[in-house]
Amino acid sequence: MKISKLMFVLLTVMLTLVLGITPAVFAADSIKVGEIQTYSKLTNFTFPYRNGWQLALEEINKAGGVMGKQIEVISRDDQGKPGEAVKVAEELVGKDKVDLLMGTFFSHVGLAVTDFAKRNKVLFVAAEPLSDAVVWAKGNRYTFRLRPSTYMQAAMLAVDAAKNPAKRWATIAPNYAYGKDAVASFQKVLKAKRPDVEFVAEQWPALFKINAGAEIQALADAKPEAVYNVTFGGDLAKFVREGELRGFFKNVFMVSLLSGEPEYLDPLKGEAPEGWLVTGYPWYDIKTPAHTKFVKAYQEKFNDYPRTGSVVGYNTMYSVYHVLKKAGTTDTEKMVDAMEGLTFDSIIGPVSYRKIDHQSTMGAFVGYTALKDGKGVMVNWKYADGQNYLPSNAEVMKMRPE
Repeated sequence: MKISKLMFVLLTVMLTLVLGITPAVFAADSIKVGEIQTYSKLTNFTFPYRNGWQLALEEINKAGGVMGKQIEVISRDDQGKPGEAVKVAEELVGKDKVDLLMGTFFSHVGLAVTDFAKRNKVLFVAAEPLSDAVVWAKGNRYTFRLRPSTYMQAAMLAVDAAKNPAKRWATIAPNYAYGKDAVASFQKVLKAKRPDVEFVAEQWPALFKINAGAEIQALADAKPEAVYNVTFGGDLAKFVREGELRGFFKNVFMVSLLSGEPEYLDPLKGEAPEGWLVTGYPWYDIKTPAHTKFVKAYQEKFNDYPRTGSVVGYNTMYSVYHVLKKAGTTDTEKMVDAMEGLTFDSIIGPVSYRKIDHQSTMGAFVGYTALKDGKGVMVNWKYADGQNYLPSNAEVMKMRPE
C-alpha cells in the first residue's frame, strides 16, 4: 500500500516524538528503476556502461534527486539470454515494484524486453540494443531507444562510403538480428547514393564463433574493391588479425560499424587497422565543455577513461531523470506521454526522443582509424547528428505497426 505524503509526514512526526527516532524505511522512500544488462558477457562495454549510469545517478541524487525523491536503481544480469531478461523483468516489476525499466545490450534480448514492456504496459528505456525492430517492426507505445539505431549508424557510414569510387562490395556480419539489419540498411542507403555499386558476396558467421580464415578466403575469392564489416568484440579481433596475415586489407576499402569504439579498438593495441572508415568514440579529442567535465568526473571516480558504453549509460540515466522531471509523476501513461518529444542537452549534444517512433536523435562519431603511440585511434572524425540519418515519417509509418 502506498503512503500519501501527508500520512508519511504525520507518521514520521509521531514516531520521532514518541520514540525519538526517524524511521529510515520511510525516509528512504525512492523512485525505483529496474536496470537489465548483460554484465556477465562483453564486459568491455557493459562495465563502462554501468560506470556511466552510476556516475549520472550519483550526480542526480547529490543534486536532490527528482520530485523530492532519490532515484534507486535495482540492477539485474540477463546473461545475454532473452528468456532470462524477461524473467528478471518480471521480478523487477512484480517483486521489486520498479517504476520503469532501462538497459539491455544484445538486440534479441532488447526485443524480448520490448515485447514484455508492451504486454505489461511498463516504460522501457532501451539503452543499447541496435536492431531497427526495437522502434519499428516491433515498436510499441512503452518502448523508447536511446542509442542511434543500426539504420542510423549504417547510413552515417554509407554517406561517406559512397564517396569512394569502389563498385564491387562485399559484407560480413554476425548472423542475428543486429547483423542482418546492419547489412540491409547499409546496402539500401549506399545503393540510393550510388546505383552503380554491386554486392558480390555476403558472409554470415555465427556470433562469436567466427572462422576468420575461412571468412577472409571467401571474401577474397569474390574479389571485392570494398568490404562492409559488422563483426565486433572477439570476432573483430580475429577478423583483423587473419586479414592482416593474409594481406587482404591492402587493396580493399574497409568500412566497419562500431570499430572505432574504444571497447573494440583498444584491445587490438598495435594490431589496430589503419584507414578504415568507422563509427566510434574519440573521447580523447572531444573538447566541448560538457564532455570535458564528464571525462574529468569519470576519471576521478573510476580512475579510468570513458568508453562508448560509459556515454550510453550516462545518457540513459539522464533520460530517466528528465522524463521523471517532465512528467512529475511515476504514472506509466504520463511518463510515456512525457517521453514522446522529450529533449535534453547530453554530454555529446542535444537528444530528442521522437514521438513518431520513440527513437532518440543521439548521434555518433564517424572517422578513420589510425595508429598513434602503438594503439588505435580515430582521426579526421566528425559528429553525425542522429536526426539527419533517420527515415522520413512516411517510411516510419510503413514500418511501425502502431
